[in-house]
Amino acid sequence: MARPDKADAVAEIADKFRSSNAAVLTEYRGLTVKQVKTLRRSLGDNAQYAVVKNTLTKIAANEAGITQLDDQFTGPTAVAFVTGDPVESAKALRDFAKENPALIIKGGVLDGKALSADEIKKLADLESREVLLAKLAGALKAKPSQAAALFQALPSKLVRTVDALREKKAEQGGAGTPAPAEDAAAE
Repeated sequence: MARPDKADAVAEIADKFRSSNAAVLTEYRGLTVKQVKTLRRSLGDNAQYAVVKNTLTKIAANEAGITQLDDQFTGPTAVAFVTGDPVESAKALRDFAKENPALIIKGGVLDGKALSADEIKKLADLESREVLLAKLAGALKAKPSQAAALFQALPSKLVRTVDALREKKAEQGGAGTPAPAEDAAAE
C-alpha cells in the first residue's frame, strides 16, 4: 500500500505535468546548490525547476498520460515544468548547460509529443514567440500594401500607354488623319 506522502507527491507532480505546456528532463549531477538556484532564476516565471524522484515522477507522468519519457527516468533527474513560452525556457536551459556542462538535457515533452535532447536544442534555436508574431504581422501587412501598389500601377500604366499611342498616332498620321468621332459623323 502506498504511503500518503508518496501518493501526495505523485498527485502534485501529475498536476504539474497536466498544467504545463512542456516538461524538460535534465540530469543535474555535479551541480552545486548555488548553480541550481541560478538555473531556477534564469528560468524565471516561465518554468518551475524541480528535483524529483524517478519512480514517483514516472508514475505521475503515466497518470498524466505521458508515457514517452519512461526510459529517461534514470540517474539524478530534475524536471523543468514549463508554463510559459517553451522556446524561452529551452534557451535558458541550453545557455545554462553551455556555461555549466554538468547539466545534461535528457529530453522532454511538448504538447504531448516526446522530444529528444537534440530537438530541445533546436527548439532553443527558434526565435521567441513575440519575434515570430511580429514577423508574421509584418508579412501580413506587407502583402496588402504590395497588392494596393499593384492595383494603383495598372491604371497609371494604362494611361501612360494610351498617351504614348496617341502621340505615336499623331506623329504618324499628323493632321490628315480623321479622329474617330469624325469617322462616325461622316457615315
